[in-house]
Amino acid sequence: MNGPYSLGLTRRALITSLAATGLAGSLVAPAGAANLRVAAIDWAMLETALALGVTPVAATELKLFRRAAIEPAVPAEVADLGLRGEINAEMLLYARPELILSSPWYEKYRAQLERVAPVESFSIYEPGRSPYAAAEAASRALGARLSRAAEAEALVARADAALGERRARLAPFADRPFLMTNFGDIRHFRAFGADSLFADVLARLGLRSAWAGGSAYGAVASVGLEALAAMPEAWIVIVGPTPPDVLRSLNGSAFWRAMPQVAGGRVIDLGPVNPFGALPAALRFARLLDEALAGRDHA
Repeated sequence: MNGPYSLGLTRRALITSLAATGLAGSLVAPAGAANLRVAAIDWAMLETALALGVTPVAATELKLFRRAAIEPAVPAEVADLGLRGEINAEMLLYARPELILSSPWYEKYRAQLERVAPVESFSIYEPGRSPYAAAEAASRALGARLSRAAEAEALVARADAALGERRARLAPFADRPFLMTNFGDIRHFRAFGADSLFADVLARLGLRSAWAGGSAYGAVASVGLEALAAMPEAWIVIVGPTPPDVLRSLNGSAFWRAMPQVAGGRVIDLGPVNPFGALPAALRFARLLDEALAGRDHA
C-alpha cells in the first residue's frame, strides 16, 4: 500500500548506526505485554497510545505534530525521531524501543525496523473501510497489545458518547451539507471526501458532506476556488493548519467574498486537526465543529 510518506531508514544507515552505537544484535527484546518501551512512527498510533495512557519513548516529527495535530499533548521527554519520511536511525536506536508502532504506509520498511524492535502495524485508512470504525478497532488492538484493554474500551465508549451528545446539538444544521477543506493558498483548496475521517465523523454527527467527487486517502489534492460556486448551500469548514497569510488574503479577495457561502456567513475556521488521525483526532474535529457552530444561525 502506497501512502503519503516514504521512510528514509535505509538498511545501510541502520547497520551503520547499529555498529556505531555498539548495539548490533542487542536491541530486539521479547514481546512482552505491559510497560513496553514504545516508539511510534505513525501519528495515528502516537495519538492512540497517548490516549491509552502510554507515553512513547520516541515518535516522529513532534514539532509538526504539536502544531498540526495538537492533541493529545506529547510530553517533553518523548524523543523526536525526525521526519516521518526520513527517520533518524541513530535516535531510534538510542531510544531503545521494545515495540515500534507503524501502519501499512511503512510496511515495505518492516524488515529494517525489525532489526531494532518488533513492529506492530495498524491500518485505519484503506479503500472501502470506515476510518472511524478502523480507528476503534486499532484502539482495541493496541490496547490488547499494551495490556490497556480497559483503557481502550473506555476510549471507544467515551468517543461514542461524545459524538452522540454532539449529534443532538447539531441536529438543526442537518439541512445543509458541509464542505471540509484545507487551504494551501488563496486559489486552491483540498477537499476531504467520503473516505476521510472528517466525512465519517460528520455522518456520525448526523451531518453530510458536500463533496461528491472522488478522493484519495481522504482528500483531493488540489481544487480551484471556483469549484465552491457549485456548492452554494454548503458550509465551508476550513481545517488547519492554514498558512498565516491565506485567511487574511482570502478575506481581502472580492472573489472570495462574493461566494454565496461567504456572503451568507457560512465559513468556519476550525484550526488544525490531524486528517490522518485516530479517535483523538475524530473527537477534536467533532468538538471544534460543535463549538464553532454554537450560537450560529443554521438557516
